[in-house]
Amino acid sequence: MELLFLGTGAGRPSKDRNVSAAALVFPERGGAFWLFDAGEGTQHQLMRTPLKLNKLEAVFITHLHGDHMFGLPGLLSSRSYHEGAGDLPLFGPPGIKSFLDAVFAITGTHLEYRLDIREAVAGPIWDDGTWSVRCAPLDHRVPCLGYRIEERDRPGRLDSERAKQLGVPFGPLFGALKRGEDVELPDGTIVRSRDVVGPPIKGRVVTLLGDTKPCPEAVLLAEGADLLVHEATFAAGMEEKAAKYGHSTTGQAAETAKKAGAKRLVMTHFSHRYRMEDLASLENEARKVFPETVAAYDLKKIDIPFRSE
Repeated sequence: MELLFLGTGAGRPSKDRNVSAAALVFPERGGAFWLFDAGEGTQHQLMRTPLKLNKLEAVFITHLHGDHMFGLPGLLSSRSYHEGAGDLPLFGPPGIKSFLDAVFAITGTHLEYRLDIREAVAGPIWDDGTWSVRCAPLDHRVPCLGYRIEERDRPGRLDSERAKQLGVPFGPLFGALKRGEDVELPDGTIVRSRDVVGPPIKGRVVTLLGDTKPCPEAVLLAEGADLLVHEATFAAGMEEKAAKYGHSTTGQAAETAKKAGAKRLVMTHFSHRYRMEDLASLENEARKVFPETVAAYDLKKIDIPFRSE
């Protein structure tokens, strides 16, 4: 699994950065991906990647500020031109449906697939059997959501040598044991899955937050996360300005990651005042509080490996 940043700037595009968007990519599913926010120009950014709109499986919008969703109508319209684009669930705060309905009605836009808009406030919103998503409100100037993506635990490692010693022939019975099923051998012997399979491997957790001041909900959503994506609109020392506009500083993002016990922090949503050469300084500010911190930039890819057994 990979997280690909399509835009990392706040408010408006700059020469260095586009506005907010990120793709959570599932390479093992043929390049399927989920999109989190879609600021202006997001589909142009997608053209600079291998990702295709007919592989887009879900969209999650954090809030209705333009730098997070002005690129959405055009992207959804363009998806109609991609062969094989199926039904698309779209999650966002109340108001997202009326916005899109109005844009499509006024412009005469017709989608060639079913767009399933689901307005959310808090709680579980998605479960495909492997991944589940829940959201919670953050503390911003308008209603804003954070999303926690959780992978279902995977079966433990099969001790194939032990299974062979117990008389299990290589083949379908190995798969049954791996799935947690006990198996019966031709001679009637029962081999218990628990005797040859290790404990379940905890699934991965990714937390992507919208714009927010420090708040308890952000910590809860990020609890134990393998990766936390947190806005850091301003540098340390600018807490008063950040609070005025409903944002966080680098230090505050790091504090949230520390309180939550997250494994890694990626900062994004940088103010227009910061250029690419400022990222190292912003990283260093956060690392004083939370060492496992990096600053995102457009088209930066973050690998999210399986948890070790």
